[in-house]
Amino acid sequence: MNVIVKRFFDIIFSLIALCVLLIPMFIIGILIKLDSKGSVFFVQDRIGRNFKKFKLYKFRTMVDSQKASSGLFEPGNTKRVTRIGKFLRKYKLDELPQLFNVLKGEMSLVGPRPEVEKWTNAYPDLWKKILQVKPGITDYASIKFRNEEEILKNSKEREKTYKDEILPEKLQLNLAYVNEGNVVTDIKILLLTIFKIFK
Repeated sequence: MNVIVKRFFDIIFSLIALCVLLIPMFIIGILIKLDSKGSVFFVQDRIGRNFKKFKLYKFRTMVDSQKASSGLFEPGNTKRVTRIGKFLRKYKLDELPQLFNVLKGEMSLVGPRPEVEKWTNAYPDLWKKILQVKPGITDYASIKFRNEEEILKNSKEREKTYKDEILPEKLQLNLAYVNEGNVVTDIKILLLTIFKIFK
């Protein structure tokens, strides 16, 4: 996809989304503060285009996100998820603050989900191809592995399951996107994401 067209699409869509969602996001922030102690936002270093680090924003969904913020493995660990956090995760509302990452130019609406450095150090040759494009809020892998936490929760070796089974498949889906990415593909992925969330 033409980089200028994609950037224009990202800016316009994210601005519209933020205007529409600003009040709901403010309410979510209040509910998070009422539900548990801590910051409204969860901030974590992720690896972006050309391996450049950036701060990814999410609504906080766990009682204490210090381990996750430091890059330690968290998927599948639902013991510390707050009451409001369960709802936010179910409908992917915790991802909404990433619209600010999109406006800043660190992310795109659609693109390979950004990982922490630990997982980009795994399979470096594949990541080198994938990180030619900006990471995104949603992608093919997000749709396919929407129930990733359930898969990992039932695994005896979560890190091994993620590294050896889930991550390789995600990377292949990411490569497919990098090779075929265009406006039509982005719109299709956005619509599929919305459909899967409310299905």
